[in-house]
Amino acid sequence: MHAELQTLLQQRLEIIANHTLRDQDPDKHLTALKNISEKITAFTNTHISQLDPKLRHYLTNSSYQKALDHITHLAPTQNPL
Repeated sequence: MHAELQTLLQQRLEIIANHTLRDQDPDKHLTALKNISEKITAFTNTHISQLDPKLRHYLTNSSYQKALDHITHLAPTQNPL
């Protein structure tokens, strides 16, 4: 489960970091950012009961960098990546 979420969060960071797309086609950049954010929201809504309270807090408050940091710093026994 965390692997899928980690992928979505990393994709969001890649979109944000794509200054070329942002500069050349701001509408496409914004659409891509909106689409990935919707996927993260859908993931959150689907798995809300399976998320630990801190991760749930980060995701429901759109603190996506904190959520990514949280899942990448979980102990190996807690993080099925």
